[in-house]
Amino acid sequence: MKLVSFLVGLCLSQSIILSVQAQEWKPVPGKIATPWAEKLDPAKPLPEYPRPQLVRSNNWKNLNGLWDYAITAKDAAQPKSFDGKILVPFAVESSLSGVGKTVDKDNLLWYKTIFTLPSTMKNTILLHFGAVDWKTEVYLNGTKVGSHEGGFDPFSFDITPFLKKGGKQELSVSVWDPTDEGPQPRGKQVKKPEGIWYTPVTGIWQTVWLESVAKTYIASTKQTPDIDAKTLTVSADVQALQAGDKLKISAFDGSTKVAEQEISAAEQATLNIRSPKLWSPASPFLYDLKIAVVRNGKVVDEVKSYFAMRKSSMGLDKNGVQRMLINNEFVFQYGPLDQGWWPDGLYTAPTTEALLFDVIKTKEMGFNMIRKHIKVEPAIWYYECDKLGMLVWQDMPSGDLGNQWEPNLGIMGGTDKKRSAESEAMYRKEWNKIMDDLHNFPSIVVWTPFNEAWGQFKTKEIAEWTKKKDPSRLVNSASGGNHIITGDIVDLHHYPDPRMPRPDLFGSTHAVVLGEYGGLGLPVSGHTWKDKDNWGYQTFKTADELFDKYASYMVTMERLIKNGLSAAVYTQTTDVEQETNGLMTYDRKVIKVPVEKLKQVTDKLYNPALVELKP
Repeated sequence: MKLVSFLVGLCLSQSIILSVQAQEWKPVPGKIATPWAEKLDPAKPLPEYPRPQLVRSNNWKNLNGLWDYAITAKDAAQPKSFDGKILVPFAVESSLSGVGKTVDKDNLLWYKTIFTLPSTMKNTILLHFGAVDWKTEVYLNGTKVGSHEGGFDPFSFDITPFLKKGGKQELSVSVWDPTDEGPQPRGKQVKKPEGIWYTPVTGIWQTVWLESVAKTYIASTKQTPDIDAKTLTVSADVQALQAGDKLKISAFDGSTKVAEQEISAAEQATLNIRSPKLWSPASPFLYDLKIAVVRNGKVVDEVKSYFAMRKSSMGLDKNGVQRMLINNEFVFQYGPLDQGWWPDGLYTAPTTEALLFDVIKTKEMGFNMIRKHIKVEPAIWYYECDKLGMLVWQDMPSGDLGNQWEPNLGIMGGTDKKRSAESEAMYRKEWNKIMDDLHNFPSIVVWTPFNEAWGQFKTKEIAEWTKKKDPSRLVNSASGGNHIITGDIVDLHHYPDPRMPRPDLFGSTHAVVLGEYGGLGLPVSGHTWKDKDNWGYQTFKTADELFDKYASYMVTMERLIKNGLSAAVYTQTTDVEQETNGLMTYDRKVIKVPVEKLKQVTDKLYNPALVELKP
């Protein structure tokens, strides 16, 4: 009874401490904010389970919240005193972090938090980071656990050997991030933001969490559909396998089991999916999946996942022009350039509701695709795209920029940048990891290794490697960049009006697409990042003027589709910092043109009569 009273008292005291700390936190003033900033609970920010493609809903603990932070010299030891509190997982430069400070290449950003493990969390304890920008070193109870380089991919450590028996555990993290003064992938972050370049993002920017697993556990899975063969191949990375361990894989349509197979845990399963329900923008059907490790007839570990029967490929139309296909049919792919930035959280949406808002509104506007522009989102974002039937083109975040080249209509060529061995290795390692981490999301139909010659190198080699690694998707080797003949797609950027690469030159071997166009600007007073120096590729004074121009582009687009265009990307979903060419303001408080009007003119682009495939 005394023990119970002690535990209750301990929980109450911890709740009181969290409540007091939360009252001390406040966003850094001076910038516009989204409506969700007011809904953010600093005692439990972004509390949702973060990994929808590999679910163990029990025995996990979210570590998001107020941590201690300090900014020190790069060569300094772990600090004994700290500068204040930072709200994890918001980057230190952001308003929602409560700090709003810049960290340069000569500094380290330190974090510290204290946690206790619930009594239900036993066996192996994993510490997961959704994303940290850029070089991370992790310490538990004063001992180094491990390190990681990369700003966009999740990583984990087995911290079991470093835990104290019972009581409080001290977790410390150091982060070094050179932003644009290093060769690492960093997207649009620069030390001095202006134009199309934005505020640095340093440190933890996705959820940090703990997970309790068995000694033998499923670390990851890989599932690839084949709608022509009506099969799904499934494999799993299982840690601490024992001889004789089996993998039992079961697929479900709702509560109905449609396929099951038991194999050696080191092998790959092939499930037969009879009469498959195909996933598409019009019908985004998802099957459920269970994967279990079985030892001597007993389940040792089990995870839940999902999959879709979907194909991304190319085929000729009646005029001999290559077309992008979904499930062997032509579907014009049209959507906004989506940069995924937030005025209050930078890389991190204030809440999960906010994160999903952009996807939902994009669908309501009539788009069926999103180009995720040189950023990687939390897994929950891709899950929403899977559920809504939103096609995704996934960019690799740029880094080591230089050798920029302005594309001209119908011109191929340009030269690759010569990058150092260190720079190349950083790119290859992170692109490989990003592709692995995102492989299971059916919404992703195109990989884009390079954008506008920003750090573009060894294009042919990288494109061919990307295709070999994942032949189930198309490869857009260089969106608006140096168009070396490789990959599946030739991609032109042209502002503001829509044009396309010449099908007579490239259409017999490549799908031709308009990777960026538009950029129609409309600054909305009270909803801009800055009071002046805002810009768009073409700026309007009223929403009606903007819509009229957009609608005229839809007429042009119908003609381009008939002539060979397979896809187009409109710039952009929202305003971002100085850019005011979004369909929504940066704070998401104003949708500049009613979604119904946008959908009405956009829907015409999906008319199947525009294109006839070769029999």
